[in-house]
Amino acid sequence: MPKKHITVVAAVILRDGKVFCAQRNSSGELGGKWEFPGGKIEDGELPAQALQREIREELNSEISVQEQIMVVEHEYETFSLTMYAFWCTLIEGTLELSEHTDSKWLVKNDLFTLDWAAADVPIVHKIQNTFKQ
Repeated sequence: MPKKHITVVAAVILRDGKVFCAQRNSSGELGGKWEFPGGKIEDGELPAQALQREIREELNSEISVQEQIMVVEHEYETFSLTMYAFWCTLIEGTLELSEHTDSKWLVKNDLFTLDWAAADVPIVHKIQNTFKQ
């Protein structure tokens, strides 16, 4: 039986030279891992629309979605995913956690101090390679 495949979006939210990182709750295959916030694309949604909706729902904030960073294809044990990651900026709100258990604003060189979900790791590498110091 083929694995379930989902298509998701991820927001790399930048502010003052730092990146917003969110920790998943402890349930499920990715429990406790760190990620860039986002979620599933619903039928009829464009990736940018899905990202704005997810950040509004999960973090009670409004973002501006900028250019796409990359597309990640990853297979976990129980599902596979296609993830579209975008550079984003916070327009309104304070990124209040409702589904995540913790969050941090980190400079790029501190990103790998966190235990990232595997699909997010290529994005972390891209961030580090994009911002040379």
